[in-house]
Amino acid sequence: MKALRNIQCTIEDGSFVILLGTNGSGKSTLLNAVAGTFLPDLGKIMMDDMDITRFPEHKRAKFIGRVFQNPFSGTAPDMSIAENLTLAAKRGLRRGFGQALQKNIMEEFRERVRPLNMGLEDRLNNPIGKLSGGQRQALTLLMATWIKPKLLLLDEHTAALDPKTANKVIKLTGDIISKDHLTTMMVTHSMQQAVNLGDRILMLHNGKIMHDLRGEEKKRLKVPDLLALFDDIRKKEQVDASAAEMLQINYI
Repeated sequence: MKALRNIQCTIEDGSFVILLGTNGSGKSTLLNAVAGTFLPDLGKIMMDDMDITRFPEHKRAKFIGRVFQNPFSGTAPDMSIAENLTLAAKRGLRRGFGQALQKNIMEEFRERVRPLNMGLEDRLNNPIGKLSGGQRQALTLLMATWIKPKLLLLDEHTAALDPKTANKVIKLTGDIISKDHLTTMMVTHSMQQAVNLGDRILMLHNGKIMHDLRGEEKKRLKVPDLLALFDDIRKKEQVDASAAEMLQINYI
């Protein structure tokens, strides 16, 4: 069975796209294909008229920022907050330019970290691995967007957090995306997040895009509307399965 089937989609610059679907629908697989975690068997992945289909993951990381579900992914746990932020600040820069950053780097770190409202600006020398999941996820989000990426990928980045912390990270996510006008693809299982965030929803099922909701249709959506769409997909799947079974019986 193919993980993704005939996915054809254009993401406009500055658009915030929510990927929604049940387990196994292809949401994270699509993000992994875009990020370069694996190379697709067929088709092309284009970015700004550049074919990146065969680019390895580390090469795409120069212009794609990503935050994972696990708060302990995407950072070096034994390094300090400041050292992790330094890595983010140097992403994609030419060798030698890093020294020019060092003069006022700690003050810049404090100014960039302070809006997180977690008191981390006074703990820059602490190992990042000693922080809570929410603190670390907030810093990972900051790192992924330190140098404005062409595309930000968010893979269920609040799923492992408690509801209060998740809401705080989601608000921070919306603030950063809005402030920097970031082109974003976000995977979530939360219907409420899908309704509240973004300007477009791609609903996936069995590796295919079943619904592409945008504009006024997206703005009007409520959680019951999304649930109804999922029910329609499940009913259609049951009908198709029954029809296939009948055909098989008739053939026999």
